Amino acid sequence: MSDIVMPRLSDTMEEGVVVSWLKQTGDRVRRGEVLAEIETDKALMELEAYDDGVLERIIAEAGARVPIGTTIALLGDGTGSAGESGAAASGYAPESDSGAITSVASTTAGDGASGAAGSADGRRPKSSPLARRIAAERGIDLTTVSGTGPGGRITRRDVENATNSAGNVTPATTSVADGDSNPGAGAAAVPAPVPAAGDYDEIPLTTIQRVSAGRLTESKQQAPHIYLTSAIDVTDLLEFRVEINRTLEAASAGKVSVNDLLVKAVATTLRLDPAVNVSFAGDKLLQHKGIHLGIAVATPAGLLVPVVRDADRKSVSEIARESRDKAERARDRKLRADEMSGGTFTLSNLGMFGVEQFTAVINPPESAILAVGGATDELRLDGGTVVARKILRVTLSADHRAIDGAVAARFLQQLKSLLENPLRIVA
Repeated sequence: MSDIVMPRLSDTMEEGVVVSWLKQTGDRVRRGEVLAEIETDKALMELEAYDDGVLERIIAEAGARVPIGTTIALLGDGTGSAGESGAAASGYAPESDSGAITSVASTTAGDGASGAAGSADGRRPKSSPLARRIAAERGIDLTTVSGTGPGGRITRRDVENATNSAGNVTPATTSVADGDSNPGAGAAAVPAPVPAAGDYDEIPLTTIQRVSAGRLTESKQQAPHIYLTSAIDVTDLLEFRVEINRTLEAASAGKVSVNDLLVKAVATTLRLDPAVNVSFAGDKLLQHKGIHLGIAVATPAGLLVPVVRDADRKSVSEIARESRDKAERARDRKLRADEMSGGTFTLSNLGMFGVEQFTAVINPPESAILAVGGATDELRLDGGTVVARKILRVTLSADHRAIDGAVAARFLQQLKSLLENPLRIVA
């Protein structure tokens, strides 16, 4: 008998979602066959069988969110003895009352948040993690709530109904002493009033959104961001792109975008000045030998960042083909984990949405990200004559622990010089 566990399928993965089972209980399985589809923080991955056998029991149903290393199914010899194992008693199932994909704790006796009040018979009430969190936020004692879920389990809806019955009052955890001149001192923050049920629609976060939220919050909290903006005249660059695409079209090759030229220019600048191609590592800096550029791509499931490895060694047309392919597969959730890891610098372009300028949050463990807006017509002086030029604004966000202001400014200065003299990009 062997356990099938949630594997670590990416370097940042802490848990996975069982999207679907391609084998069902009782099916015979051969080593290498795909058992299930797993959603990680980066992609949809296939879970393969490591041994021959019979799928005795599925513990984590489709939709369950499970920590890595946790048993999600049992593989046996077909006798069915795996169904009595202790591992199978602690099942994972989708959170049916919220529409979200969340992990569900065991439905055995003793289920509940640590420190929760016990029921009359000394056991903690069975409840979902979401229900426990909402109950804690609203000061609801779960022992007073009747569960309508499987086996009497308390669901989110049960807690909300209990809240509404109590008048939707959210008690403060700590009161302020009379006469206290500083109400913030010694008082816990009072949670904001919770909207009544029916006044809002719940939109569950995807795995990508949940992981991104945690990583970007960590980035803003731990990395002191500095921001530098440069206005770049890209009139000649845009004309240069037209010439390149005319040549490529004659050769029946794919066109290059402004973003492809930016990727090549950034990679070339990092090669000329590697001081920005670094990661902060406590008491040292890691200066990366390879220049691997992440390109932020918006997908229905959230933001993904496929990586163009060794971008400084590739031609603009090679970058264009690879970027286009990876962007399409990112939107279809078909990228491999290794195609989204190992980046040393990220480029985020919102110019196609009409955004002229913005700042971006650094993608750890990198130390810098370049935010690119759209090119706009602006008036400039040229030898005493007013002329219209295409101006592009880029903003560099840098981790001040690894990159000081002068280094960041020098990087932008060199990038500006390249983009305003586009022949140097391909030289």
